[in-house]
Amino acid sequence: MAVYVALLHSIVLGGGRRVVMSDLRAMAESLGFSNVKTLVASGNLVFEADEQPIGKIEAQLEGGFAKVFGKPVDIIARDAETWRKLVAGNPFGDGDGGEVVVRVMRKPLDRPVIETLEKHRNGRERLAVVDGDLWIDFGGKASETRLLSALTTRRLGIGTLRNWNTARGLAEMIGC
Repeated sequence: MAVYVALLHSIVLGGGRRVVMSDLRAMAESLGFSNVKTLVASGNLVFEADEQPIGKIEAQLEGGFAKVFGKPVDIIARDAETWRKLVAGNPFGDGDGGEVVVRVMRKPLDRPVIETLEKHRNGRERLAVVDGDLWIDFGGKASETRLLSALTTRRLGIGTLRNWNTARGLAEMIGC
């Protein structure tokens, strides 16, 4: 058995409803995944499954989610070793866990994306691409930046943001 991390792009179902984490765990278990755990109420899963390609894990989770919750959502998965490498690759150190985020990507970004995002920076933010994922140090409140509006699927591809606190919490759950 292998350990995986999966991140939902959104837990909003519409009409003021959100995915309840116990329902998310039950959905993952119904797909045959075991030892399913969630971290905070924002769509973070850790589970065990037979070793298989990440794309297959993502497809199973996305199909199961659409069937159970009636709405499609992008889900990004990583095996435990890849998640450990992601956490170890934080280019901004162990600063404020709410100001540093990583946009975990389905398909790797390349460094020129930083040039594309440059015009949206307010001067405080620092950007880095590490192993295809986009790291951002907002240097303050993320809600006060223009950069967030540029971090769209249309511009960057399928991915989802997690703050440093969540990234570390998931690493602890898989035994880092």
